[in-house]
Amino acid sequence: MKLNKGYLYVSLASILWASTAAVSKLLLAYLDNLQVLFFSTLFASISLLIISVAQGKFAVVKTYTLKDYAIFALMGFIGVFLYRFFLQAALLLMPAQEAFIVNYTWPIMVVIFAWIILKEKMTSKKVVGLLLSFTGVVIVTTKGDFSVLNFSIGGVFFALAGAVVYGFYSVLGKRQTYEKFTSTTFFYIFSFLFSTIALLIFSSVPLLSLNQLGGLLWLGVFPSGLAFVFWLLALKHGDVAKISNLIFMTPFLSLIYIYFLLGEKVLLSSVVGLVVIVAGILIQSINRKNLPPHTSPRLRRQGLA
Repeated sequence: MKLNKGYLYVSLASILWASTAAVSKLLLAYLDNLQVLFFSTLFASISLLIISVAQGKFAVVKTYTLKDYAIFALMGFIGVFLYRFFLQAALLLMPAQEAFIVNYTWPIMVVIFAWIILKEKMTSKKVVGLLLSFTGVVIVTTKGDFSVLNFSIGGVFFALAGAVVYGFYSVLGKRQTYEKFTSTTFFYIFSFLFSTIALLIFSSVPLLSLNQLGGLLWLGVFPSGLAFVFWLLALKHGDVAKISNLIFMTPFLSLIYIYFLLGEKVLLSSVVGLVVIVAGILIQSINRKNLPPHTSPRLRRQGLA
């Protein structure tokens, strides 16, 4: 019964995470990058704060020091503010399916940063996985036609930049043992502060329509707040290794959102490239006990994995 619950919760988390690209792309047709970032981090912070308080997790706040808050600020800047800014910039410059798929190379970036920062061994299996995943990126960006390099250089740059910063953020998280709900809440709160400063300097607070407000609420509450809760429940009720691999259905589900919400024709090259990328990720992670970096790696140290 526990395993079935695990599958249910990880499916719900994937369904919510998968909506990010399509909903963001819709909002970016009317709002600029910083405006979307401002409201989505605001609503994410509120939802995570409510969840943390409801679960009685905020009592741990009194144990945090100024150094801890500085770490939260750094993690929020890298893993939320910069990551979302780069992903949304990519969505502005290229089709959503291509931006999201190229961005989904962040697990490969984790392998690279773990090798550089944590001195983890770079095995032949990891090298093969890296080469496969980057081959998948080429297939997606060239639409399978290697003779014609017809793609948005800026879009690919921002999508890969998002993958790089999220990979770096995930590796930094490996050494942290903070309580999961409160620390993630503070990541988003600090990200909201950074977004507010950037908005006031480079943009302005827009007057939102009901549709825009609904989209921003969805983006902030569901893929950020509820999906995080579902993921932790999945780890609690399911087999961690199997649950971790199931999270790779997220980019495939995102193609469904992109097709129905944006009307983008899902290209065969996108599907093939995505399969190659995921295959590369799975190959380099075979026999590894660590969780996919989509979650904070500190979960294992807290007995949740």
